[in-house]
Amino acid sequence: MKKTKKEESFHVNGENVLKKVKELIAEGNVRKITIKDKNGKELVVFPLTIGVVGAVLAPVLAGIGAIAALIGECTIAVERGEG
Repeated sequence: MKKTKKEESFHVNGENVLKKVKELIAEGNVRKITIKDKNGKELVVFPLTIGVVGAVLAPVLAGIGAIAALIGECTIAVERGEG
């Protein structure tokens, strides 16, 4: 069976970036998250693997929190893996 990729984007304010990323991770089928500024420039890209939880994500989430504090508006691009 061939795996397919599905991509989608969400426009969020800086204060909601961390909340949205946590929601996406909780969904479980996210393979990669890219955060872009309002001009489309990639600020951070991080892959997620099946089973990544807790302490492994803590540094990533801390980094996202720092970025969220610096930006006003951004786009979160999500790549989902589907079997």
